[in-house]
Amino acid sequence: MIVEIKVPSPGESVTEVEIGHWLVEDGAVVAQNQEIAEVESDKATLTITASEGGKIKINAGEGTSVAVGSVVCTIDTSFASAPAKEKIAEPEKIKPEEKVETPKPAKELKTSNEFENVKVTSVAKEMMKELDLSVEDIINGLKRIGKKDVEAVAILPKKEQAAPVFIPKSASREVDCQRMSSLRRKLSERLVAVKNETAMLTTFNDIDMSYLMDLRNKHQQKFTEKHGLKLGFMSFFTKAVAVAMDFHPMVNAQMDGDEIVSPKFVDVGIAVSTPKGLMVPIVRNAESKTIPQIEIEIKELAEKARNKKISVEELTGGTFTITNGGVFGSLLSTPIINPPQSAILGMHNIADRPVAVNGQVVIRPMMYVALSYDHRVIDGKDSVGFLVKVKELIENPERMLTGGQDSGKLLLGI
Repeated sequence: MIVEIKVPSPGESVTEVEIGHWLVEDGAVVAQNQEIAEVESDKATLTITASEGGKIKINAGEGTSVAVGSVVCTIDTSFASAPAKEKIAEPEKIKPEEKVETPKPAKELKTSNEFENVKVTSVAKEMMKELDLSVEDIINGLKRIGKKDVEAVAILPKKEQAAPVFIPKSASREVDCQRMSSLRRKLSERLVAVKNETAMLTTFNDIDMSYLMDLRNKHQQKFTEKHGLKLGFMSFFTKAVAVAMDFHPMVNAQMDGDEIVSPKFVDVGIAVSTPKGLMVPIVRNAESKTIPQIEIEIKELAEKARNKKISVEELTGGTFTITNGGVFGSLLSTPIINPPQSAILGMHNIADRPVAVNGQVVIRPMMYVALSYDHRVIDGKDSVGFLVKVKELIENPERMLTGGQDSGKLLLGI
């Protein structure tokens, strides 16, 4: 029986996808539910699985644009078979007159302890086996040791002398060219449009992270035992953003033609770096969720995005975005708005810096934060006030329980 494999619909607004990569070769025998291809839309990368086992025939090559619902391959189920049982090999009978030659052992890549710390890639290993070369052969062929080399090593401390042997990288003039995915093409178009079509400005502030870090360290073990995951910082910032919107709702607003739309809900997009590019899954109604609920949802969405299991619906919408360049070591940056939103918050690296506290210079873990905003929608007063409110909430996280108000003032009714 021939089974047709069609392109599934990633979402209502998507009518065409691109074959990004075939995970199996044409003519291969695949198993039922095996992932056979990756397809890319302008919003996400999704996988196609085999509905039945059998021999596959590919109809559309990589990089080909195909309509949703079209047949990209067929599977001949007559080739499907159960896993073969292991056969026990019987010893081959040797005739008396035949001379048995002992196979020559393959040359070892590591022939002495001298080069045991040298790292060899899998490709290099295969090439060396084919050419019958050892690690010593390669190193000896790269350069010879001279007087200057010996003198340079002799002046190093004993610890450094024992360091692994450095193999200089060979010169190359090769260029690697890869077709840009539809996801990255769409992202490029949107980023250029933001720069050209919005009045984007950025305001900055810094946050003392010491209280929040102490809070997290104090309760990390119990939080992990109860919820099954570690507590991060992103959930606090997501909740802080949602609370701060009550004080500065225009940061949550969007332009729609000649109108400014102000949602009463806060759907926060969390920028996630994936092998296929940046994706922004949405935490919906963050204003009504607790820190644990947000933390769990962020983890689930990030895993889906990285494993190409996320749906277009989970990437669509959003009224505000948070991006964390600090995980890559960024000290300060100007994040770019994710249209049609009007603002984005950029988190950065936490670094110990001297700050003035009650007239004294102390060392505190500080984080720079940046808010990029569309000045057509958001005035300077709202943008600066919003970022200050986020700073207050992160430095005093208990205020998230009181709607951002000072608990002391609420207690005294002032």
